[in-house]
Amino acid sequence: MSGPGDGPGDEYADGAVRPYVITKGRSRPSRNTIGVETLLVAAVPPGSLPISATREELALVRMCERLLSLVEAAAHLQLPVSLAKVLASDLVDSGYLAARSGVPQAVLPDSQLLQEVLDGLRRLR
Repeated sequence: MSGPGDGPGDEYADGAVRPYVITKGRSRPSRNTIGVETLLVAAVPPGSLPISATREELALVRMCERLLSLVEAAAHLQLPVSLAKVLASDLVDSGYLAARSGVPQAVLPDSQLLQEVLDGLRRLR
């Protein structure tokens, strides 16, 4: 009987139950303030994760020693963004990671100013 990884070039593939196990059965993050553009950074001083931490949680905290976006972290972990979001949310809640949002709305350019720039560019033609 053959199984995963029996053929040449085949790699071990995780089963469908794996994401469920990684997130401890949850499919939604505990907070909705973390988006794909959210920047994650390890807490200072870095805390020691509990022995029950998954290897994905350990890797996420390690890679966030430098500022990293959620979507970059998901790519490095080779996990779906939704799964990385659940992990990051848990680590933020427990104090191992800090989340920094993107540019605040007050800093974004005014829509009237953007419209004036667009109108000016159109007059240049």
